[in-house]
Amino acid sequence: MYGIKNRSEFFAGFSESEYNEAMTQISAGEHSYPKGQLIFTAGDVTERMGLVVSGSVTVETSDMWGNVTLLSLVGEGEYFAETYALLGEPMMVDVRANEDSRILFLRVRGINHSGKWTLKLTQNLLEILARKNLHLSERSFINSGKSIRRKVMSYLNALSLRKNSRNFTIPFNRQQMADYLNCDRSALSKELCLMRDEGIISFSKNHFTLHV
Repeated sequence: MYGIKNRSEFFAGFSESEYNEAMTQISAGEHSYPKGQLIFTAGDVTERMGLVVSGSVTVETSDMWGNVTLLSLVGEGEYFAETYALLGEPMMVDVRANEDSRILFLRVRGINHSGKWTLKLTQNLLEILARKNLHLSERSFINSGKSIRRKVMSYLNALSLRKNSRNFTIPFNRQQMADYLNCDRSALSKELCLMRDEGIISFSKNHFTLHV
């Protein structure tokens, strides 16, 4: 059913029967979105979190002047809107399909806790929320840098540590990277080229190598 059980930490430790019961109880429903389509808009209230079955989505904020800040890119097997779904609070972010994507929506508010699987689900959801909190803390640290170079170095260093390699691919294109680091795209491109010319990094599109 939905082909996601073995690819999602949300259902870690579930037997097949528990999985099937849970999918019924949490009113699972799958929808497809073309690239660029909004899935949630700031101000929306939802009882359902989203699980990316295929493709990816961006979580972003924008002001009345059209300035966009990219908060995260959510890839296959990852989640979005789980905190809003649990609390029932109006969303403060937009969620947009980064490419053609399939999303599985799961109702996590008001679950009937009579099933044996609910404890597993609660534990799994707690871990997901903790990991999201860690990601947001990491982003705050990265963007605390006073210069574009400091932000770039902090971001690339964090990815290098996470992937345990000096060679890695980032999930963003240049505009998305600029939005994530809260800087101008042309200024970011200029700084990346300067860092490359100084032998600090090398890159091809979104693949980077750190030289230390």
